[in-house]
Amino acid sequence: MRDSSSLTALALALLGCLAATAPAAADFSDCIASIRPSALAAGVSPSAFDAATQGLTPNDAGGFLDTQPEFTTPVWDYLAGLVDEDRINDGRARLRENARPLALAEKLYGVDRATIVAVWGVESDYGRAIGKRPLVQSLATLSCEGRRQDYFRTELIAALKIIQSGDVAASAMVGSWAGAFGQTQFMPSTFLRFAVDLDGDGRRDVVGSVPDALGSTANYLRNSGWRPGLTWGFEVTIPKDYSGPEGRKDKHPMAWWAARGVKRVDGQPPGSDSAGLLLPAGPEGPAFLVTSNFDAIFTYNASVSYALAIAHLSDRLRGGGPFATPWPTDDMGLSRAERRELQALLAQRGYDIGPADGAIGDKTRQAIADVQTRAGLPTDGRPGTKLLRLLRSGQP
Repeated sequence: MRDSSSLTALALALLGCLAATAPAAADFSDCIASIRPSALAAGVSPSAFDAATQGLTPNDAGGFLDTQPEFTTPVWDYLAGLVDEDRINDGRARLRENARPLALAEKLYGVDRATIVAVWGVESDYGRAIGKRPLVQSLATLSCEGRRQDYFRTELIAALKIIQSGDVAASAMVGSWAGAFGQTQFMPSTFLRFAVDLDGDGRRDVVGSVPDALGSTANYLRNSGWRPGLTWGFEVTIPKDYSGPEGRKDKHPMAWWAARGVKRVDGQPPGSDSAGLLLPAGPEGPAFLVTSNFDAIFTYNASVSYALAIAHLSDRLRGGGPFATPWPTDDMGLSRAERRELQALLAQRGYDIGPADGAIGDKTRQAIADVQTRAGLPTDGRPGTKLLRLLRSGQP
């Protein structure tokens, strides 16, 4: 959490940092030119490279390298916005609407449809939020500034190969600041290895074809170690003052955990597979035994919060309920409906925050921080239930 009085200073510092690190036009052009030989050696034609990079200028992608929400947001906030009633209801509708391609993906790759749709829901809200940034521009920027330049050069070359192949049109190659694109947000190199043509039209189009995106996601998970018929894991209770091993990698047979007092919250038998004990908010919060299928989800984006969001959403799509153990906080995160309500209440108080769309951007955080300061609350710009209750009450 950020200290309130530092929000404006932080924003100014970030802008200054971007201005200081963004390459000058000449330097950027020289950098792009230095990538050309590697791209051509990898099979990108000279004409394809030149068409995609001619007149290219850098954008602000480098400023997001260390601000990914799955690593900076409390787990209860992260899940509140990703596994809410809107996303659960939408996901169940998508299961019905896409029954045929999901059945085919299950048959070919062994990944159950609820998990496939959960990835779709978390990654792009079922295609509503695939990103708007031109991929080539973002990847070129990250190839020429900041850390991990070698990695992003590989992704840039992969993106150029996709455009050259005709699988995805150049105009449709838009996505996140980091270069992920499509319905389930594949990185370009991941696309080249795992994208499939599930609809049979001769193109692997994870942007415009939902079947291709769903099939490609299932193929990725299968190749990441997914085992058909195995659960990702389940919520458990642990003994008071538990001090044993934890972490998804420290796996033991279910009987081993049972002997140490770890039990499923639903009373069902735990099975016989090996699992690791996950305590994403410490021993006072929800606990989970997670199998190798959780690890397969984890490879999609190496974050426990992210993998748990997909795992939990998949359970909710199957008809499961919320976690039995509450998160260890008295100020829970907000669903997207609650975030929209919060924004509407801020607008009623005269704050210029833009549309009440549930997306918490800089304007909303600044307004929240101002309300918190005026109310004598810790000023961190965070949307939580305490602030929402305050705004509902109409207190000045």
